[in-house]
Amino acid sequence: MDVKALLRDHPDWLAHLESLGGFDLAFPDDLPSELLRLAVPHEDVNAVLAARPQPGTPQWWLAERCAHSLVSTMGSLDDAPPFRPLPELGPYFYVYVYLAALPHTRRYHRELGVPEEVSWATFADLGRNMAVHRKRHGAGGLHAPQWFMLHARGLLFDLGRLQFNRSRLGRRTGAAVRAAGLPVGPGDPAVGVHIPDFHGPLTPEACDASFARARTFFPRHFPQERHHVMACASWLLDDQLARYLPADSNIVSFQRRFHLLHRLDDADTLGFVFGAHAADPAGLPRRTRLERAVGDHLAAGGTWHGRVGWLPF
Repeated sequence: MDVKALLRDHPDWLAHLESLGGFDLAFPDDLPSELLRLAVPHEDVNAVLAARPQPGTPQWWLAERCAHSLVSTMGSLDDAPPFRPLPELGPYFYVYVYLAALPHTRRYHRELGVPEEVSWATFADLGRNMAVHRKRHGAGGLHAPQWFMLHARGLLFDLGRLQFNRSRLGRRTGAAVRAAGLPVGPGDPAVGVHIPDFHGPLTPEACDASFARARTFFPRHFPQERHHVMACASWLLDDQLARYLPADSNIVSFQRRFHLLHRLDDADTLGFVFGAHAADPAGLPRRTRLERAVGDHLAAGGTWHGRVGWLPF
């Protein structure tokens, strides 16, 4: 396999990887136990073990450099070149990249004084996103492999029902927050808010607890940064949901916490949320009230965008 040929459509990423050089790839001695600790679904464990890259292969060359990229940008708010989907390498290639980076991320967490339970709850998102992939596509794999880069680079933390990451305000969001009277604008530090799947109901009480933890966590472990705002970009913030859900539903209650801003590009929303089902919007699953709301909205000719919202830190 010619890995560099696979990357020809991503010349900037290839140039970045080639500039890094090699990296000492090391995987856990008891790999099955480590995978289970990371919440990797049991039905994926054997397949992951069988997909282990071997030294001297093109997959090893690429895994070295991807892991090096993660470690070299540990803790940095500057964006690292995102990982690209490379189905030719199999569904579990990036699992091994993250396994190789994990000891470095754990060391970084310890240096920051992050509690062990927060670290492992954060790392378990690797297995959770494999479960999300199976739920949405009916097969093994890692959902949105570039997403776990935030975890591996020490930027994102699981703090109860919600996840939070160090970030910077974008141009539009920063301008809106500044216009609202906060002393920040585009490019200033902010805390991103994320809503993981398979993490229980999005109750107001659970969210209150997570926001309270975040407001303590970041000043304690990142005292050099002063945060004034949290921002969330999610399909669950699309206020069209309020037409279909009860006023006291968890999702509508969550939306009310935020000052809603611009809509998101809807090009990838359905694929992100529904996976293989998105190819036929008329056949979207309607197992939950939320899925029925989205399905009914699309059946009526509507579109789905998601929204960006912010709230004070």
